[in-house]
Amino acid sequence: MKYIFVGSLAPEWIGKNDKRVGACRAKADEMGMSIEAVYYTQGVHDFVDVVEASDAFIVLGFSLWYAKQGFGRIITMPAFDEAAMERAVAAI
Repeated sequence: MKYIFVGSLAPEWIGKNDKRVGACRAKADEMGMSIEAVYYTQGVHDFVDVVEASDAFIVLGFSLWYAKQGFGRIITMPAFDEAAMERAVAAI
């Protein structure tokens, strides 16, 4: 299942993206999750990531780990493709 992470960086991690993203990729691999894309944004949030994980508990654990590291905060959202949307619409 794909998830979207929308996040904000803690001030002390601004400019240390290589170190933070490296640690995140290593932890994601350890947890069986993959980070498919990282995008930096302007506005309310600092980044948007696309990840793949087998279940929501892995995503929850990663989000807690991220906050515990002091990297910042992540808002997570499940992402559904067009086929899933069509199945959902057919069910109503």
